[in-house]
Amino acid sequence: MTEELAYERFRKLRWPDTEGAPVCPACGSHEHWTLVENRKWKCQRKDCRIQFTVTSRTIFSSRKMAYRDLLAAIALTVNGVLGTAAGRMIREMGFAYKTAFVLAHKLREAMSIDYDQQLEGVVEIDGAFIGNRRHRLPNRRVDDDEAFEAWKKKNPKVTTSIVAIRERTHDDPERRPKVRMFHVPKEGDGVPIARRIVKRGTVMHADEGTQWGPLEMYFDTKRIDHSKSYSDGIACTNGVESVFSRLRCGERGVYRYFTKAYAERYGWEMAWREEYRRVDNGSQVDILIGSALRSRTSRMAGYWQRHKPANDLFDPIAA
Repeated sequence: MTEELAYERFRKLRWPDTEGAPVCPACGSHEHWTLVENRKWKCQRKDCRIQFTVTSRTIFSSRKMAYRDLLAAIALTVNGVLGTAAGRMIREMGFAYKTAFVLAHKLREAMSIDYDQQLEGVVEIDGAFIGNRRHRLPNRRVDDDEAFEAWKKKNPKVTTSIVAIRERTHDDPERRPKVRMFHVPKEGDGVPIARRIVKRGTVMHADEGTQWGPLEMYFDTKRIDHSKSYSDGIACTNGVESVFSRLRCGERGVYRYFTKAYAERYGWEMAWREEYRRVDNGSQVDILIGSALRSRTSRMAGYWQRHKPANDLFDPIAA
């Protein structure tokens, strides 16, 4: 694909209702002056008059990368079933590590753009701890385990909590079951999140953990005792456990370790991959580009200039 073809694809995904014709990102006006042919415009409204391009006020705002390279990097990201490491993007795309790192996190932000949509029907909820696993080699030595346990004792706060909320398959074949992941200080903090994003009248499935007891005050809640079974014909959380399986496989096999500052971002990625697992890769590329072009300016913008991690308490619902 040439640079022009890649650019046209971005334009049509940014403004699908006008088939690529520019629309002001600030006021929504269709009236504009052309400053650079097919590249830059200026709004004609007197109370606006901003200059904009196809990536203005999006995650790709102020980008320097060619559209062709950006499209290839997104395709590479989508093709990774368990994630795509920045190191792989460096090797295959020729990027600097800083470029690959920031771009990957920007795409994870785009994956969380629809977190304000409410879940309904039958919903499962559960929590998991991550950050306490390491990549184990088949020929590992016995003292490797001892050294790792000693390291964990010196670093007791390496683990962190992730809560996953997942819809079950709906009767409507056109409705795609949603998957959501959130980074929380403790699993019980998933209850107020569930109250925000799950509609009243929804049937909730959870395990017998005491942290999920308050759910019964707000939803018709089915509980399953995992010490006895994983499914008893009434309650089951196997769907949400499969999300954690993907998350742990990605942590162990691709990313090796999730720090607390970015744990939620990796959760967004794995939830998105699980939600769109039945969609072909070409459509996934268009979906991800469309989400990125609908998103606000990234919190990762200027990351290396700030010299500090992104806010790990960033709430995609409230933003």
